[in-house]
Amino acid sequence: MLDQIKGLHHVTSMAASARTNNRFFTDTLGLRRVKKTVNFDAPDVYHLYYGDEVGTPGSVMTYFPFPHIARGRPGSGEVGTTLFSVPEGSFGYWRERLTKAGVEGLKTDSAFGENRLHFAGPDGDGFALVEVKDDPREAWTGNGVGEDHAIRGFHSASLRLRDEGATAELLKFMGYDKVDAKDGVQRLRIPGGNGADVIDIETMPNINGARLGAGSVHHIAFAVENREKQLEVRKALIDTGYNVTPVIDRDYFWAIYFRTPGGVLFEIATNEPGFDRDEDTAHLGEALKLPTQHAHLRAMLEEHLEPLDA
Repeated sequence: MLDQIKGLHHVTSMAASARTNNRFFTDTLGLRRVKKTVNFDAPDVYHLYYGDEVGTPGSVMTYFPFPHIARGRPGSGEVGTTLFSVPEGSFGYWRERLTKAGVEGLKTDSAFGENRLHFAGPDGDGFALVEVKDDPREAWTGNGVGEDHAIRGFHSASLRLRDEGATAELLKFMGYDKVDAKDGVQRLRIPGGNGADVIDIETMPNINGARLGAGSVHHIAFAVENREKQLEVRKALIDTGYNVTPVIDRDYFWAIYFRTPGGVLFEIATNEPGFDRDEDTAHLGEALKLPTQHAHLRAMLEEHLEPLDA
């Protein structure tokens, strides 16, 4: 069993409108845009990152906004819901704030003894807030949400699968422990993690496969401290039979990818070097940052990409 993985690093999804996406995560959810760059494989599309003040691993929601992309179809083989940690007693504030912003899909429930407030993102994305007592992570309060209510980072993510068996065994190999199971949901937690410690597996044997589109999670990333730990994980996964990519430099972290038995795309990402490698912390996410291979496209991209703050 591996011990290098420390919880979630980031979750990357797809959107239809960059401006709407940016407004939702900054104005409505109060997160900070920590990086404005482009998709390495499709540089005419943004890659936007939102999180806490510095984009701490375990707090970062990222998006590829493809203009006019069709809405995704929920189904098996994907991340179903991404859940954020908020302080106990903050649901009244968030219900009022989300309602005022016209957010759809508001409903409350509880699972594994925790209260949850579900809501939909602009493209039908599945989200929920979870009330967590004494989450020690520092919140970003620069976008108008106070310390008593602000998002601390991820709480968890759920995987929607037709058969949980092989993926559950993979997560256990990655260092997760099964801690509970109820109503077709198996809960796994990484011990001593970074706060974004929980994965829930929802077993749904009778639903069709998901279709990727706006509102869909493209991949889910798990955090390791550095490149040395990442290479240890990569070797162990390959030795176990997984087809893992070479290490890819994503400027703000190094990444490897592999497809899980249930169909979900997993990434293992390093905590280093971080989002302040090319911007001062005070100005994260303000300028358009381009990877070296696309730097020559700056004039065209600045003309083509949708203004975020207009």
